[in-house]
Amino acid sequence: MKYFVTIDGREVEVDVDGDQVIVDGRTVTASIEQVGTTPEHRLSVDGVTTSLAVDRHAEGVWRLVDQGSVVEVETTDARTRHIRSLGGVVRGTAGGGVLKAPMPGLVVRLAVAVGDAVVAGQGLVALEAMKMENELKAPAAGVVKSVKVEIGQAVEKGQVLIEFEAVE
Repeated sequence: MKYFVTIDGREVEVDVDGDQVIVDGRTVTASIEQVGTTPEHRLSVDGVTTSLAVDRHAEGVWRLVDQGSVVEVETTDARTRHIRSLGGVVRGTAGGGVLKAPMPGLVVRLAVAVGDAVVAGQGLVALEAMKMENELKAPAAGVVKSVKVEIGQAVEKGQVLIEFEAVE
């Protein structure tokens, strides 16, 4: 599976196939294993093992702590990246904005209502398109200003689904 990983503003392409991992075209042998039920994980890359604490901060965002150093890592799979590239999320000024349908489909689930506070990465709407359910997520924290669709409604690509206001 292909991922795009951003660390300190630098994006790398990571392709994972079992224990084989290709990072920006370079093959490495890697594994990660959780230690019990704690946030501690053992990461091994080409035979070098380190322990680090892993905390899921938001959808696709992880906070890694290694010997006191904190690094925030954002991961996006190829499918999610493609959906985002279709224009499903448009941010306005000061954190406000709209969520648009990235493709034509049928609204099968609404997880928010007007006035609800949302966090970045929170699932908001599920669209069924080509017999697949696609969850559309909040691009940033905010408050739902309006919901422009209802369950069972057919939508077109680019149609506004939800409007947001910035969190003050």
